[in-house]
Amino acid sequence: MNAESDGRDGGVAATTADPATGDVKGDERELGSRAPQYIQARRTLHLSWQVGVFVVGLAVVIAGIIMLPLPGPGWVVIFGGMAIWATEFVWAQLVMRWTKRKLTEAAQKALDPKVRRRNIILTTIGLVIVAVLVGIYVWKFGIVMPWKIDE
Repeated sequence: MNAESDGRDGGVAATTADPATGDVKGDERELGSRAPQYIQARRTLHLSWQVGVFVVGLAVVIAGIIMLPLPGPGWVVIFGGMAIWATEFVWAQLVMRWTKRKLTEAAQKALDPKVRRRNIILTTIGLVIVAVLVGIYVWKFGIVMPWKIDE
């Protein structure tokens, strides 16, 4: 396998594996099934394995989608389901690599001193506006708890 991308892999950098140890150099593992060799060697068993991984991943993703409007860590569960799929399917591995790359870029951008300064200034301005609005509300209506309102 080449250590460089030839441009036909959809922008995914190729990695090289050390034949002696099987370790993958770089920060990315090779694409493909992570099923045990025993399962991969038998076509019917491997297909059953893939169906099982897909069903479990789908159940986790659906649970995450249900948690989006309801209480619960919806996005975390969705990405957990994608990680389950990524153990077996190349398309899910590519999606996870793209997501990891974008999150890393966003984290690097957020740590930039100019961006941090801007975010701190905008947060401060937002807090001041909220404090002023709360102050105006309290000045106009006072502090009345909802259970003590007389109708």
